[in-house]
Amino acid sequence: MKLNLLFPVLAGSMLAVPVMAQHDPIQLPPQATEVWEPVPPVVTPGEENHMPPSDAIVLFDGSDLSAWKSVKTGGEAEWTVHDGIFTVKPGTGEIATKEKFGDVQVHIEWKAPDVVKGEGQGRGNSGLFFCERYEVQILDSYQNRTYSNGQAASLYKEGIPLANAMRSPQEWNTYDVFFTAPRFNKDGMVISPAYVTVIHNGVLVQNHYEVKGSTAYIGVHKYEAHETELPIKLQDHGNLVNFRNIWVRKL
Repeated sequence: MKLNLLFPVLAGSMLAVPVMAQHDPIQLPPQATEVWEPVPPVVTPGEENHMPPSDAIVLFDGSDLSAWKSVKTGGEAEWTVHDGIFTVKPGTGEIATKEKFGDVQVHIEWKAPDVVKGEGQGRGNSGLFFCERYEVQILDSYQNRTYSNGQAASLYKEGIPLANAMRSPQEWNTYDVFFTAPRFNKDGMVISPAYVTVIHNGVLVQNHYEVKGSTAYIGVHKYEAHETELPIKLQDHGNLVNFRNIWVRKL
C-alpha cells in the first residue's frame, strides 16, 4: 500500500516540473559589428619588390651614407660606397643612424663577401642592432656550421632561428624585421620586453620572439633601462659584408 501511495506523489512531482521556454538568440543587423573609425592611412607600396613604400624613411638609396654616422668618432660614416651598395671598412668601427627609432619595420639587404674566407663566426660576420643593443645576427651561414644561436637571423646568443634560409655568398639576402622596443618604468624596471619578428628571404625565422635583454658575447642577457628610441647600428666585425636598399617605417 505504501508503494502504491508513493507512486502518485512522485508522478505528480514529475508532472509539476516546468518546461523552459526556448528563445531565439538576439538577431543583430550586420551594421552592428562594422567599425568605421579610425581610418587606416593610405600607404603606396614600392613599385618593385622590396622597394620603399611611400611612408618609409630611406637609410640608404645607393648614393651615400648621409643617414649614418661613425660610432667611434661621431663623425661621418667611413664605410665604402660603390656601385650602388656600401661595404664594411674593417677597422673603422660600427656605424649608426643619425635618427633614433623605437618600434619599427626595417628592410635591409646584405651579401657576404664574394671571396669565401674563414668558417663559423669568421665568415661574413656583421650585425643589425636595434636600440643600439639588440642584435639580429648577420653571418654567412650558407653551408657554414656554427652555434645555432649565433647563425644568420638569430637573436645573437639568444633566439635560434626557425630555419636556415641563407642564399649562397654570391647572392643577396633580405631581412624584413619588425621590432617592438622594450618599455621601462621610472625605476628602471621592465614593463614590457622587446619583441622581434624576422623574415629572412621570405621565410619566417623569428616569430614574435621575446628578447631576454641586451646582446652580450659573454654571460646571460639582461635588460638595462634606456630610451624607447635610439639609433639602429651595423657592426664592423672585420669582414667585407655588403649592404643595399635599407629603409624603415616607424610603427
